[in-house]
Amino acid sequence: MSKATPQRFLPLDVFRGLTVCFMIIVNTPGWDTAYSILNHAKWHGCTPTDMVFPSFLFAVGNAMSFSMRKFAELDNTTVLAKIFRRTILIFLLGYLMYWLPFVRHTDTGLEFIPISDTRILGVLQRIALCYCFGSLLIHYLPKKAVWIVSAVLLLGYWAIMYAFGQPGDPYSLTGNAAISFDKLVLGDSHLYHGEGIAFDPEGLLSTLPAIVNVIAGYYTGLFIQEHGKTALGRTRLLQMGGLLILVALVWNTVFPINKKLWTSSYVLFTVGIDLWILAILIYVIDYKKQERWTSFFTVFGKNPLFLYLLSEVLVIFLYFFQVGDMSVHRWINTYIFQAILPGKPGSLLFALVYMLLCWSVGKILDKKRIYIRV
Repeated sequence: MSKATPQRFLPLDVFRGLTVCFMIIVNTPGWDTAYSILNHAKWHGCTPTDMVFPSFLFAVGNAMSFSMRKFAELDNTTVLAKIFRRTILIFLLGYLMYWLPFVRHTDTGLEFIPISDTRILGVLQRIALCYCFGSLLIHYLPKKAVWIVSAVLLLGYWAIMYAFGQPGDPYSLTGNAAISFDKLVLGDSHLYHGEGIAFDPEGLLSTLPAIVNVIAGYYTGLFIQEHGKTALGRTRLLQMGGLLILVALVWNTVFPINKKLWTSSYVLFTVGIDLWILAILIYVIDYKKQERWTSFFTVFGKNPLFLYLLSEVLVIFLYFFQVGDMSVHRWINTYIFQAILPGKPGSLLFALVYMLLCWSVGKILDKKRIYIRV
């Protein structure tokens, strides 16, 4: 934790804030049903919800464009220590978050959750790995080489998925190469089971293309700092975003856009959309000088990782603690939010109220000028 007034660039702060705000809303529905735009695509395709995580990685890269400036003044040992320390910390926080609250309810009472049943990878773990490899590539390689490596990651992932996937259907849930690799390395019990089988959408193999989201965010951050306030800069963002989206849609015909597999076409598509969003934010904020509305989102943008972690931990305990035979989360929604607005509206109302609760914590931190570095 630190008290500081870090260098800010308002459109990037707002972009991070929008991402965290929407991430909390889609991650914490109040009921079993939600509006379609608040659900992930069942498999191939991309909904607004599928934009959240890659945009978070893109925002991590944006932040690195500020924080890595000091690396040039540090010796090699110090740089590596900073990168690996942050990587390990974020990874462990993600691992412990999924293990919380370390016990589970059974018919005979509480039972300790053994390490053998814990999920190893996840959202924060992917952020940690992408930050680590992205930082190492950017710091130690020239810009041209970084883009070559990025192309190799995207094309190489496509080749691996095609060559080692199930013949005739290499991009299916059960026939893709990523699930086979993760099972081999991690084992079924350490994977996510939300799809009804052992399959981790934040697995090891699919982390490779996700690194490119961070790299793209980093170089976009540098570009915006240098040219973002100019009309030419905004035009370039729109042009590049459009080009990436077009390439992604063409690639989609042979390597489908898929968030759960984190396909290479998905990387290009999400980066393209992020470039468009940033161009619009820069136009509204810096060119039109419409800044008053931004203060709500900068609260999230100044403590993004901490507020995301807070939102996840709080809801874990809402599901864990019980009132009678139902969780506190279920009780609150059954007797309050569903009573006010049944079905999808009540589910969304809870998500919005919960997001505002997390925002309130962020507002207090911002007023005290506390920016928590994770």
